[in-house]
Amino acid sequence: MELGKKIKAMRQQKNLTQEELADRCELTKGYISQLENNLTSPSIQTLVDILNALGTTLSDFFREEEEEKVVFSEEEFIEKDSDGVIWNWVIPNAQKNMMEPVLVELKDEGSRIEDNPHEGEEFGFVLEGRVTIYLGKRAYACTKGQSFYYKADKPHGIENRGKDRAKFLWISTPPNF
Repeated sequence: MELGKKIKAMRQQKNLTQEELADRCELTKGYISQLENNLTSPSIQTLVDILNALGTTLSDFFREEEEEKVVFSEEEFIEKDSDGVIWNWVIPNAQKNMMEPVLVELKDEGSRIEDNPHEGEEFGFVLEGRVTIYLGKRAYACTKGQSFYYKADKPHGIENRGKDRAKFLWISTPPNF
């Protein structure tokens, strides 16, 4: 870890000049400059004083943050083919998150997904074809370029009534797939 570089980044994030940080810690601007350029090393007490002025602690300063995975490639998707339905979990291990996106393909006429009532909400965006959304005793048509959204507190499902495949992005919160 480059101590000086990290202190400089924190100082800049707080919109402080070297002189303002130095004044808060009873140090000189020159010392802060040398520290940020890794030309000197602070004593533990001086480092604690600097970190207090920057609004953090020694333990937080030295804690290594795990980099969050943000982008996922097609090779990481998990696919399952089941009774005319192809499921693609596009975010691996999404069950641990607040929402779970799945790319779903209903192969042809009559392919259907049914779900029992549960806590949460569901959103979908139709990428190809046409689907029918069943929510309780009602049915709703949704075609390419349209989206759907509902509370999942009633029996619900999605069916492909067309002759061509239907493909849609389906997101559930909390994870349910």
